[in-house]
Amino acid sequence: MPKNKAVTGSRSPKTSRQLERHLKGVANHWRIEILLLIAEREDLSLDLIAREVGGNLKTIAEHVRRLGHAGLICKEYRGRSVAHSLSPYGRIFIRFLKIFSLSPSSAEAPAGR
Repeated sequence: MPKNKAVTGSRSPKTSRQLERHLKGVANHWRIEILLLIAEREDLSLDLIAREVGGNLKTIAEHVRRLGHAGLICKEYRGRSVAHSLSPYGRIFIRFLKIFSLSPSSAEAPAGR
């Protein structure tokens, strides 16, 4: 596949590098947990996210930053606090994660697949 060739079949085709950025954004169990939490309850502060997932504030802040860089969450500044919500791409990834988490594992798949 040529470098950065767009994947077809969607309304706005993404290049392989753009897809990589989104996939790397969720390539960590903390980031997946944070994304699922924000999907469940929007407009969460960083402190509340860290408390809910049970992680160190500094660690969670880095994961939230990476989710933002990947375009999966949005930040809305409200005075001295920041509310985090899903971006449109974040919503798509949530649907993907829910479907993927329900699909059979390779151990459960029929032979020959």
